[in-house]
Amino acid sequence: MSKLPDFEALAIFAKVAETRSFAGAAAELSLSKATVSKAVSRLETRLGARLFNRTSRRLALTDAGRQLSVRAAAILAEGEAAESEALAQSVNPRGLIRLAVPMSFGVQHVAPILPEFLKRYPDVQIDLHLSDATVDLIGEGFDAALRIAQLPDSSLIARRLCSVTPYLVAAPSYLAVHGTPKHPLQLAEHSCLGYAYQRTPDTWRFTHKSGEVASVRTAGPLRVNNGDAMLPALIAGLGLGMLPDFILREALRDGSLKTVLPEWSFGTSGLHWVTPPGGPKPARVELLAEFLAKELARRAPKKHKA
Repeated sequence: MSKLPDFEALAIFAKVAETRSFAGAAAELSLSKATVSKAVSRLETRLGARLFNRTSRRLALTDAGRQLSVRAAAILAEGEAAESEALAQSVNPRGLIRLAVPMSFGVQHVAPILPEFLKRYPDVQIDLHLSDATVDLIGEGFDAALRIAQLPDSSLIARRLCSVTPYLVAAPSYLAVHGTPKHPLQLAEHSCLGYAYQRTPDTWRFTHKSGEVASVRTAGPLRVNNGDAMLPALIAGLGLGMLPDFILREALRDGSLKTVLPEWSFGTSGLHWVTPPGGPKPARVELLAEFLAKELARRAPKKHKA
């Protein structure tokens, strides 16, 4: 005997027992009468017992059938309830979403807009994990993550939400003392502040608008694992550093920092919604993805002019 019960046959049997009719059960279940009859016969063979006494005019449960009908009816009811609950979530989503987001971006841009989402969907809860480290979505049980990076090929499913522009910057006080580099290779002679989660923290790669490519090994007095933690050192004139536009916005606006090598880019980057592989996601996860895509695009800052 198979270890897995024949749930389909049990559910069909329950409906036949309820209607006392193969034809009636077939109509309610939108199945053919032959399919219903075969399912009941299959169950009888499996159990080694007759479940109905059949005559041309009457269908009656046997003793074995009466005992089984109570359990089978409960199985059918539980299955219908589970399906109804799952379908209801597409209209009224509910449940927990575990979301991983980079620290600075999460504090500045995600946390402020989540209250609106939670007001719209009061039966949804969000477990917001803030860290610049790349979490293992599958191993750590996350439903989704926001990632700012050039994503490597993987089995994860990624959707680009918007662009994120990095700038090389320094304080006017630093540039006044040490001079302004004119080419990326000159950065080897400068104090450069590093970000620990870059793919190659000690090697910075640049592309000129003409197509020229340059790589330089850098060194400096500070390396951080969060962009906001680098900002005070940059403003204090300790060196040059690369940070995304959403962290630099105010410092560039008020002149605390200035862009350096504006004709060189540091690779394209973007904000991505990343989910584990698999079939359709729960409605609550899809709704959060659409909400964030719309709201973050609407609030995205304009590109800074060097």
